[in-house]
Order: sequence, then C-alpha cells, then structure tokens
Amino acid sequence: MWDPTQYGRYADERARPFHDLMAHVGTEAPSYVVDVGCGSGELTALLGTRWPDSTVEGVDSSAEMLARAPSSSPRLRFTHADARTWRPERPVDLLVSSATMQWVDDHEQVLRELVACLAPGGWLALQVPGNFAAPSHVLLREAVARWLPDFPMRSEPVLDPAGYASVLSDAGCRVDAWETTYLQILAGTDPVLEWVKGTALRPVLAALPVGQHAAFLAEYGDALRSAYTPGRLGTLFPFRRVFAVAHA
Repeated sequence: MWDPTQYGRYADERARPFHDLMAHVGTEAPSYVVDVGCGSGELTALLGTRWPDSTVEGVDSSAEMLARAPSSSPRLRFTHADARTWRPERPVDLLVSSATMQWVDDHEQVLRELVACLAPGGWLALQVPGNFAAPSHVLLREAVARWLPDFPMRSEPVLDPAGYASVLSDAGCRVDAWETTYLQILAGTDPVLEWVKGTALRPVLAALPVGQHAAFLAEYGDALRSAYTPGRLGTLFPFRRVFAVAHA
C-alpha cells in the first residue's frame, strides 16, 4: 500500500526529474496525453496546464494515491489500472512514465507495447531511478537478506541509457537517452530513511511482520546514518536518474 503523505515528504526533489524530462519533449499541441504511474496526480495536472486543450489521463495502480488526485479540470481524468496491462482506447500523442517502470517486471516489453499505442509522430517520455547500486539500496538488500531471505529483491531493475535507447529505437523511434545524478541535500532526522520509506521500503515493510518493523528500521537506519553522515549543509544524498525521450 502506498502512503501519499510519506511519498510527498520530498515532493520537490521527486518532481525535479519530471520537469527535466518534460523539457526534452518537443510536441506542441498533443490531443491526448497520458501519465502512466501518475501517483497522486499533481504532476499530471501540470501536463494539462502546459497543454490546456489536451485531454490528460493519469493511470495508477494505487487507489490510495489516486484518492489524492486533483479533479479541477474536465479535461483531466484518472484511471485505476496496472501499467502492465493498461492500454489506451485510442492512439496517444504523448505518453509519460516518470519513476514507475522500475516497479514493473519485464518493463522493456511493456514499453514496446506502449510505443505501439502512440499516434503517428507521438512521443514517449520515460524516467526511472538508477541508484540501485547506491548505499541506500545495497544496505537495504543486505538487511532484507537477513530478515526476509525469501523476499525477491532485484539488484538492478532498470536499464542504463544505452539500454533504453536500444529498446525504443528497435521499436521504431528516434531516441534521446541520458542520465543525471542529482546531489540532493536533505534536512531533518534520518532523512534518507524517510525517503526510502516512501518507495523501496514500502513492499519490504508490507512483507515483514508488524512486530518486527521497529527493530528492522532501527538496524537499517543505523546503517544509513553511517553511510550518509549529516554535515554543515545537511545530508547529501546523491541520486542517479535515467531518462529517455522517444519520438515515433
């Protein structure tokens, strides 16, 4: 279960890659825009602001996140569906997927199928976290191996820019792919733990008995504090992101 409040604690840092991704999209007047994995929909609504004559649809598998979605525009709608199986009823002029595909098994095939849903000249814009080799995730996998040895933890669930360029170009698109590492400066107590609680820790805690949560978080939090020591500026949390923009 997703917690919109926990996920939104670092809304500005999570939104920045979305804005950087959209800066590379060159479509001028899309009729139908879709945000696959829209979460609570605030960023989806910005797509409607940028293209006010477009119909914008947000798609997400979390009812909890969609309950927070804005509903101020008749051209903005939200659909409760799984990215693995959802497909549009008509061709899409712009399909956005920001920080979603890392959760989807075999998402390379999903991307191929979504490219096939684009209108002639349509665009697909993709962004995924690429920090799975960072201490935050290495330490999490080590902790999970001790506490939940049968829990499936993938060490690298996304491709690098060259990988996405290959997948999308093979699907018939012109592709621009790149990566960026953001040096995020986080404030507060145990900020990296609070960040991970909103994302990667969510399925782990769901699988762990509730009575073990406190001890698990204490152990993992200690390891994170050693890896990410607060300094004069705050806690520095480098975060790699992988981007691809494809034009059919």
